[in-house]
Amino acid sequence: MMRLSYGLIAILLASTLASCSWLPKGNDKTHDWSAQQFYNAGKESLGKGDYEDAIKYYEGLEARYPYGRYAQQAQIEIAYAYYKFGEPESAIAAADRFIRLHPTHPNVDYAYYLKGLANFSTKRGLLDRFAGEPDLSDRDPQGVRAAFDSFRELVNRYPGSRYTPDAADRMAYLLNALARHDIRVAQYYMGRGAYVAVINRCKYVIENYQRAPAVENALGMMAAAYRKMELNQLALDTERVLKKNFPNSAYLKDGGGKQKRGLLSRIFKSG
Repeated sequence: MMRLSYGLIAILLASTLASCSWLPKGNDKTHDWSAQQFYNAGKESLGKGDYEDAIKYYEGLEARYPYGRYAQQAQIEIAYAYYKFGEPESAIAAADRFIRLHPTHPNVDYAYYLKGLANFSTKRGLLDRFAGEPDLSDRDPQGVRAAFDSFRELVNRYPGSRYTPDAADRMAYLLNALARHDIRVAQYYMGRGAYVAVINRCKYVIENYQRAPAVENALGMMAAAYRKMELNQLALDTERVLKKNFPNSAYLKDGGGKQKRGLLSRIFKSG
């Protein structure tokens, strides 16, 4: 927690840091360094994976030489260093600061991309979760939404960016995660007999995540909730929509092609 607070304060007060606060471990020879020397040392530390020293070198560069191309580059690279060092809030603050100070910089698209990665980070980065953890629906959706918004801003502002294709893929993945989260919430309500809440949550999924696979679950669960409320016509209407869009849905048919009686069993197995 103290490390996190240090990172945020360091970004906000970089220009007023005392000289001793940014010296790397055991190093007292930077008092006469040029901006390029600070930058090269930070870059070298970054390449070695020594993110803590990289952060200190970049902070030293900004404290001593707050203007110029080396300071600008350090401001974006320190965001990456914070991200890799496991301080996502500091990485977001650094990326936001870079975007605010340099809105027309050639690398500002990368700052938006880093924000997306950092917004979804806790102990691991989004890249690790994207590659190895297929179901994020049990996570707090706040970070997922923040990541989605950052990636969306990148895609909308910089459609030709080298980071845009990957950001678009992550957006689709995160959208599915948000939809699955709402389905889990609907399942929670279903288990407690709160059928109006089930229907409202399923409608939200259908209206806001139209291309997500979870729409099939939402329609099946909504039909089941209508049945529980004995609103049979609404249940039939919902099942017709389900059949039109997902004709082979497990919520409609069993292996013999007959109408399923227990939609709820299918719904809860699908979660």
